[in-house]
Amino acid sequence: MTPGGRRIPLTLLDLAPIPSDGTATDAVAMSVELARAAERSGYDRVWYAEHHGTTTASAAPAVLAAHVASRTKTIRVGAGGVMLPNHSPLSIAEQFGTLAAMYPNRIDLGVGRATGADAGMAYALRRDGASDTFEQDVAELRAFLGEDSLIPGVVAVPGQGTRVPITILGSSLFGARLAAKMGLPFAFAAHFSPGDLDQAVATYRRQFKPSAEHSEPYLMITANVIASDDAASVSSNLRGMLRFEARKVLTRRPGDQSLTDAQVDTFLDSPQGAAAAQMFRHAATGNPSEVVRALETLAQRTGADELILVHQSPDPEHRIRSLVLTGRAMT
Repeated sequence: MTPGGRRIPLTLLDLAPIPSDGTATDAVAMSVELARAAERSGYDRVWYAEHHGTTTASAAPAVLAAHVASRTKTIRVGAGGVMLPNHSPLSIAEQFGTLAAMYPNRIDLGVGRATGADAGMAYALRRDGASDTFEQDVAELRAFLGEDSLIPGVVAVPGQGTRVPITILGSSLFGARLAAKMGLPFAFAAHFSPGDLDQAVATYRRQFKPSAEHSEPYLMITANVIASDDAASVSSNLRGMLRFEARKVLTRRPGDQSLTDAQVDTFLDSPQGAAAAQMFRHAATGNPSEVVRALETLAQRTGADELILVHQSPDPEHRIRSLVLTGRAMT
């Protein structure tokens, strides 16, 4: 609850990490368990983010969302998000239109401008990167899911008339400005790019133009969470996440284990490592009461209408425990 007594809606962002000693099958099974636990614990949604060539099992968020929706009952499921430059708007409209036909009133669609791809991956995705058509792509997607296509004679089936809710995702001022211009909800990725948070929030609210779907701004803020009744567990999991992020900085390869923990810790204790650790500046860590205070402070400071929580831990069971503790404490 906020100090004013308003319940803050909660979304679980599940990055579907593949265990270091497991497989993608294990990661998908854990995503189902996480979604079920989130449903029982009062979360409103569970979202999956499109990543390619990493140690995650969410390269195809529509497929993962369909699987999870079939194994849950009420929680909304969707993408947080689809990296739209990697796809045609029509194909995404058809995918999420199909999901909406399968699971009415339970599907969400967050879209991002990033490709998440290096040169080799961009080639494999058949993207040349020569132009930025994100705004036009969002407009086409929005129309395909509505009643009036922007391309004469082209209709998304399934898709047309489903009005699957669209959210613009971003970690910079670009996303804030576009969401405001189009009158769409905006989700800021403070879990990995906290630097522009305050400016992006102010820009979105100041520039927002009402649309047919939204008369007022709707702001979602993402935060890392590590909740536990055991202080040692919190400290251990936080250090583990810092090491994971540091390895990405040092090796440029997510999940790379070529460096020892001691080598990574030396980097984290340096000025450069301290700067890398700043991505956790808005993290909510500690026991349930401490986590709730941190999240409520973040919501009050930004005026967030909803929080998107990333429960960070290399231990799948701890992720479940963290989301359960947080969900129960926040409702």
